[in-house]
Amino acid sequence: MQMRVKTATLPGQSTALGWAPGQACTVVIDRPEASGGGGLGFSGGQLLFLAIAGCYSNDVFREAARRGLVVHRVEVEVEGEWGGEPVRAQEIRYRAHVEGDAPATELRALLEHTDRVAEIPNSLRLGTAVTLQAVSVAAPAASP
Repeated sequence: MQMRVKTATLPGQSTALGWAPGQACTVVIDRPEASGGGGLGFSGGQLLFLAIAGCYSNDVFREAARRGLVVHRVEVEVEGEWGGEPVRAQEIRYRAHVEGDAPATELRALLEHTDRVAEIPNSLRLGTAVTLQAVSVAAPAASP
């Protein structure tokens, strides 16, 4: 399954909108004010952590359905540090809480199984390649 997302900054701002073409959803992306941004949206790092939480949460519901379990609520909290040269996420950790109509042992097994199959955490754990395919620039025309 191929997936594509796009971002574009608003004119004259660091604030950008992100969307998946063909989907009726958007997210606001920006740098924190302390880093020169407007602070109007999520930073890239926050979006990475939200991707982990969102993937895991969605997958808990998927895996529960496969096991015939009813889940009412999932809560996921992700935290980590940023450092190194080049700077990258390090020591990402997450906690999960689930409420459902099953014994605690089955719900715990569901969470542990989901940790093993969740796509975004596994993409990070297994080192998915990220490649810049092309660049395009538009510079002001030179004055004569």
